[in-house]
Amino acid sequence: MDFTFTEEQQAAVEAARAVFADVAPDSVPSPALTRGAVAEDFDRPLWSHLSATGLLALTVSPDHGGAGLDPVALCLVLRESARVLARVPLLETSAVAMTIERYAPRATAARLLPRVGRGELVLTAASQGRTGHEPAESAVTARRDGDGWILDGRQTGVPWAHRADLIAVPAHTADGHTVLALSPRAHPGLGLAAQYSTHGELLAELSLDSVRLDAADVIDAEGAWERLRGLLTTGTCALALGLGEAVLTMTSRYTGTREQFGHPVATFQAVAVQAADRYIDLRAMEVTLWQAAWRLGTDAEAPLPVAGDIAVAKIWASEGVRRVVQTAQHLHGGVGADTDYPLHRYHAWAKYLELCLGPAPAHEEALGDLLAAHLLG
Repeated sequence: MDFTFTEEQQAAVEAARAVFADVAPDSVPSPALTRGAVAEDFDRPLWSHLSATGLLALTVSPDHGGAGLDPVALCLVLRESARVLARVPLLETSAVAMTIERYAPRATAARLLPRVGRGELVLTAASQGRTGHEPAESAVTARRDGDGWILDGRQTGVPWAHRADLIAVPAHTADGHTVLALSPRAHPGLGLAAQYSTHGELLAELSLDSVRLDAADVIDAEGAWERLRGLLTTGTCALALGLGEAVLTMTSRYTGTREQFGHPVATFQAVAVQAADRYIDLRAMEVTLWQAAWRLGTDAEAPLPVAGDIAVAKIWASEGVRRVVQTAQHLHGGVGADTDYPLHRYHAWAKYLELCLGPAPAHEEALGDLLAAHLLG
């Protein structure tokens, strides 16, 4: 396990920092675009900028016009995006694209991936299940129909679905096999109902009523959904890390300038100890993230499957980001509740990331099952 970043990975970070430098996390969207707490659409100008700098093609292979970098590089860029709460489907599009490249037929990959890199194709994934508390693949059924597939079911909390071009939907067959369907947003039998998340973003409840897809649009290779779920979960951990680091920096600056009894509150022992504890949380989040991302990008053997490392990273990300924002709110006092101050937006995003793809207890249970099966069984 080598956590030294390559020159290509470091270049991706520098490019990302330049792209996100002008993004304001507390910016107010245009009233014409707003229905919920934020805007209906994602940040299209930023999306175009990401495409122009090659970051949308970061993990796409050179055969399809990309740089061919690994999950570590993607997580480095996602970390930078979360520092400013960038409102773009970068994680979802990149994770689905990487899964298509690895598991889809060559013709499907050649048709879709160059458009992803050019910013012409927005991808997302239905990964929360029917209620958010069950495996996503169990919420939809898939059955063969001639040379195609028929899908029925319901998924909740699908991010960016109202603006995505393709939605990756896991579904189970009668024999328990999981396939990954790539359904166009506007497709007969597919319905989208508006939902709003804890951070105010527009999500979708996805309903599928006898949705028929061609065989070329359904990935039935073993491990495709597990790979996509792993990429989404690890990317969520990267978002939590970047958000937490931005919040701790914000808190350090505030406590360093706010004075009580003639001294900055950052010099008080109780404040310093709380800040130090949160710094430890962030470092634990970081090392477990890179372990999971590295395992996703390598075939190195380990005592546990990569799902174990992903579970550990998500446990630390869920608990750590919650503690970081709670401490920040406490140390900011009343200022932290001011909607004109950006901390409230970070807190809302943190709660969403904490629960996204399963809270810490769900991953602790999964980790326990893995330990029992691979180390004790």
